Amino acid sequence: MSEYSWPGENGRHLPDVGPAWSETVRALPISTRVTGEVIGRQPFGVFLALAGCPDAVGLARIDRMPRCMELPAVGQQVTGEVVWHADHNHQVGVALGEWAEHGDLSARFPSGETVVGRITKITPSGVFVHLCDCVEGLVPPTGEGPGASTEGLREGRQISVRIVTVDHERHRVLLAVAVP
Repeated sequence: MSEYSWPGENGRHLPDVGPAWSETVRALPISTRVTGEVIGRQPFGVFLALAGCPDAVGLARIDRMPRCMELPAVGQQVTGEVVWHADHNHQVGVALGEWAEHGDLSARFPSGETVVGRITKITPSGVFVHLCDCVEGLVPPTGEGPGASTEGLREGRQISVRIVTVDHERHRVLLAVAVP
């Protein structure tokens, strides 16, 4: 089997979702927690057979997937939350739980909080610090005070940094060296 496939190409019979669409929307309102099996993969996301709703097809779109993750494999069981309904093609939009855990950087890294990370790279544009899976921050050169010099810093070293801001669009965290 290739990396990508449509649901019907995996030996799975696709239901005729049209006649049951209004019942599907009623049974799966926005914010409903769902589980399902991946029945197809495309570059834009994965199709899901939703447990308890045999006449529904879910779609978890890749635009909601963190860059550090991969699409789940066909046959994999996943959990998520209903985020939209598409009447024109009778699909239930699902945000996968595994992806949502990575989504809200502000909750994980509130501004002003001091955290410890590992230096991954030192460049003229600053010091890159690995904070956790999928999250790396930047301590830009300041020209003065703590963090102005990269003296004594080396890749692999642990460093205490303060969260300055979080850029959600670019999934970046701006840091400053924490002053003890």
